Amino acid sequence: MSLSTLDLTKKLSLEEYDEKLQKYQLEVLRLQRKLYEKNVPLLLLFEGWDAAGKGGAIKRLTETLDPRGFQVHPFAAPTEIEKNHHYLWRFWQRLPQRGRIGVFDRSWYGRVLVERVEKFASPEECKRAYGEINQMEKMLTDDGYRILKFWLHISPGEQLKRFKEREESPLKKWKITEEDWRNREKWKDYEAAVDEMVEKTGTLFAPWHLIEAENKRYARVKVLKTIVKAFE
Repeated sequence: MSLSTLDLTKKLSLEEYDEKLQKYQLEVLRLQRKLYEKNVPLLLLFEGWDAAGKGGAIKRLTETLDPRGFQVHPFAAPTEIEKNHHYLWRFWQRLPQRGRIGVFDRSWYGRVLVERVEKFASPEECKRAYGEINQMEKMLTDDGYRILKFWLHISPGEQLKRFKEREESPLKKWKITEEDWRNREKWKDYEAAVDEMVEKTGTLFAPWHLIEAENKRYARVKVLKTIVKAFE
């Protein structure tokens, strides 16, 4: 599925949102308990455009969970120590234990996204990464892991609106950087990278779920609903 095929007009009213949010948060809480009882590790990967709402979706996912049973790991640029290891090394250190939930805010897919577009990795390294990632995810799922991957999608216009809102908000101004503005100029390059990533790494054992995130309420509920449906 291509990003261009997504219907970004989907939305939820506040009343619908409150009802469905509570419903699926309760279902995910029950799921957390079942994962613990059956000793199954769950790994949730979140990718998306800057300001697409990854943090908000993760907050609604985790705010009603037992804090002893999950960890959220945000990933930024690798440190100098991490650069001296294989690019997957730093993520491997943070995989969830059996019976626990691990949430990655950005992930190893940076190899075929930002590292590809910004040329931090060579074309050969990026091409090889698709197979490396698929092999690792297959190895994990063969060992009992469940993996769900989310891409939160918004339009360039909506991103611009959110960027400006962040600049004007004392509580959110820290979220916007010069790098965010610079990345907007390469939107088409990133869009092509995302489409290829989904095509080459969307597998039966570790599927991609493209989330229409133009409406934040809709996106948050769809993430929760997708997790619940995946385990039904």
